[in-house]
Amino acid sequence: MSTRRKLVILLFVSLFAIILLFSGFIYYNLIEYSYADFHARLHTRALTTARIELESNREADYLKQFKAEYLEKLTNERHYVIDADTLDLNRLSARLDIPKSFITETLRDGDHFYKKGNTFYNAVRADRAGKKYLVIVSAENYYHTHHEVYLRQLLIGTIIFAVLLIFFLSYWISNRISKPLHEISTRVNEIGTDKLHLRIPEEDLPRELEILSKSFNVMLDRLETSFEAQKNFVSNASHEFRTPLTSIMGEADLALSRERAPQFYQDTLRVILTEAEKLNHKTQALLFLAQTGFKKSKLLFEPLRVDEVLLECKTTFHKIDPANKIVINFTNLPEQHQQLQILGNRQLLTLALTNIMGNGLKYSKNEVVEVSLDWEGEDIVIKIKDRGIGIPESELPFIYDPFFRASNTSEFEGYGIGLPLARNIIRLHKGELRILSAKDQGVTAEIKIPLRQN
Repeated sequence: MSTRRKLVILLFVSLFAIILLFSGFIYYNLIEYSYADFHARLHTRALTTARIELESNREADYLKQFKAEYLEKLTNERHYVIDADTLDLNRLSARLDIPKSFITETLRDGDHFYKKGNTFYNAVRADRAGKKYLVIVSAENYYHTHHEVYLRQLLIGTIIFAVLLIFFLSYWISNRISKPLHEISTRVNEIGTDKLHLRIPEEDLPRELEILSKSFNVMLDRLETSFEAQKNFVSNASHEFRTPLTSIMGEADLALSRERAPQFYQDTLRVILTEAEKLNHKTQALLFLAQTGFKKSKLLFEPLRVDEVLLECKTTFHKIDPANKIVINFTNLPEQHQQLQILGNRQLLTLALTNIMGNGLKYSKNEVVEVSLDWEGEDIVIKIKDRGIGIPESELPFIYDPFFRASNTSEFEGYGIGLPLARNIIRLHKGELRILSAKDQGVTAEIKIPLRQN
């Protein structure tokens, strides 16, 4: 069953139940009111009849005239005045067709009501000149009979009209509510791999659907970025692998085209070996990148002091090139060594930091690369700043794509694996890598890693 149909049924049943509940409440209370009102009328007539029949003075004449002029005669109205001292209970009960208990309770309590079918009885006890009298007034409840029929017809007609109104109102409301959902569904169906630039409109939507649309659009942004990254990866990887393969095939084809001197074959094999080694390095780097991007990799994490890891990185570069200009700034070191500890894998973290430092040295042509430590909340912050060629701002969104290299790096050797690998390693440490740069203004790499919780 569709959501729209469920909504129509839910609204219809809910509103119809409310209409029935209120109609029943009105019907019950008006019927009860008609009974109470008629009881009051009978009681007034009983008291008036007692005074008229048992008083022989001007007041009785006045009341008789008042009753004739102002009190409307009720349907089949009858009244009886009986001497209680000479009362024959059985005979009176049979004559008026009323139960004996009604008469005895009236004599005991002084006032009593009784209903038989649509005929109502009211009996009062009157004391005059030391004698007791029983005054009984009866009449048919004309108001109840006719008003109940009118009220029932009115309510039935109203309910029938309300049912039709509720049905159309429920249908209109369901369409009104489901229309944005239908539009969103239609728009989503239009989005495909070739139309990832399309987005769901966020204007003129209910708050809940606006939040849903924004979340969906954010997801589409991530998907579009992923697809673009995939396209760039395929393009860059194809180029990186094709170059050494083309060189290997060209050298081999040239060597096989005709008989050559032994020295020529040796030179050819050296070129092929060099290109094959490049291809092997790229393949291994790509494999390692994939492994570090797999979150379920079983890695050993231990408490590490960040300052010690940075010193190890500097020592590594010193062994390769004693003239390197990596400067580590420990000005902000805390007094408590616990504030320098993180949980990490020493080998991977060293690899990530040396990759970033190495890029700084390479692209600045061995100018000063400054490394500093700082804190931000419960994170330790490592900043690595160089004075190199920088990265064009328009190319910053692609620097984490494997094999991507900025347009101003053609004179430098590299595979375009270092930054993606470093980011994956830092992510494994629940950290974050940010690259801030502009062309010819150097690069600042900011690394945030959570401190070890004691």
